Amino acid sequence: MKKLVLLGLVLSFLLSFVSSAKAGDSELVGAGATFPYPLYSKMFEVYHEKYGVSVNYQSIGSGGGQRQLLSRTVDFGASDGFMNNDQLAKAPAKIVHIPMVLGADVVSYNLPGRPELRFTPDVIADIFLGRITQWDDARIKANNPGVSLPSDSIVVVHRSDGSGTTHIFTDYLCKVSHQWASRVGEGVSVSWPVGLGAKGNEGVAGLIQQTPNSIGYVELIYAAKNHMSIGVIKNKSGKFIHPSISSIAAAANIPQIPEDTRVFITDSSAPGGYPLSGFTWILVYQDQNYGGRSEERAQQLVKLLWWMAHQGQQYAASLDYVQLPQKALTKTEKIIESIHYGGKRLLAEGKY
Repeated sequence: MKKLVLLGLVLSFLLSFVSSAKAGDSELVGAGATFPYPLYSKMFEVYHEKYGVSVNYQSIGSGGGQRQLLSRTVDFGASDGFMNNDQLAKAPAKIVHIPMVLGADVVSYNLPGRPELRFTPDVIADIFLGRITQWDDARIKANNPGVSLPSDSIVVVHRSDGSGTTHIFTDYLCKVSHQWASRVGEGVSVSWPVGLGAKGNEGVAGLIQQTPNSIGYVELIYAAKNHMSIGVIKNKSGKFIHPSISSIAAAANIPQIPEDTRVFITDSSAPGGYPLSGFTWILVYQDQNYGGRSEERAQQLVKLLWWMAHQGQQYAASLDYVQLPQKALTKTEKIIESIHYGGKRLLAEGKY
């Protein structure tokens, strides 16, 4: 009797193992940026409905996505800040950056009466440096004549986790403020001079909403869907620009995108360009034959990436993201075409 029970347990385990293996073949795992999370959630939902492949995406911040990809615990990472040469050199194999969509950081704040405020680059930098500390500071008032501003202290809010949203924001601040560049610098994580930290775009948006007289930076959709105040920023051409599909697209109209696509488009010189715009990337290993991965799993990943770069783009605008312009799409296609499995190219069978 005991032998029969033991045999039954063994058979049950084997069936469970086979079942989970099959399920694993129809599920891909990704982790990283909160910046594109609303759009990726929509894309992955539609993709599962169409093709039966689910995508388990962990919205943990760009830094976390990069780390999980480096440790090879996910099929893909996602980041709004590209990995630098030192990081890539430490990777166990070649990682490629695939531009997937465009979005924007916005400066959001919580003030009585919800005024629409204008900000110049130097004022933004000095607020986050802690040099401008009151809402009725003369420089803020100069940009906003006729607006009633409280004589209260400014509460700065920033990301506490590794974040591509932070990388975009700090890259911009380095370009417009020599003091920021020398004191703080840019990256997915920096040593903030002042302020309160919160995790993820969700956390920063929530903390701004809960904290009177606060100011912070979030991805556009997080401010829009929560009906938060959004600042209008003076761009390099001297125009105050609202973040929008058209102004983000204008910022992406750069002369050249490098072959590895690692480029920031902040502080755009385009007359109508919004200055806090940026790409967000999917990060994968170019050679998918590693760690016991099956060729079928690699094939599923390439199919997903190709679909996201093409059919999936139709869902961008409704969520305040911008489709890849043709110049960027051409680079994206070329990089996806380069993904292989131990030398065997995957696109021929994976292209939709």
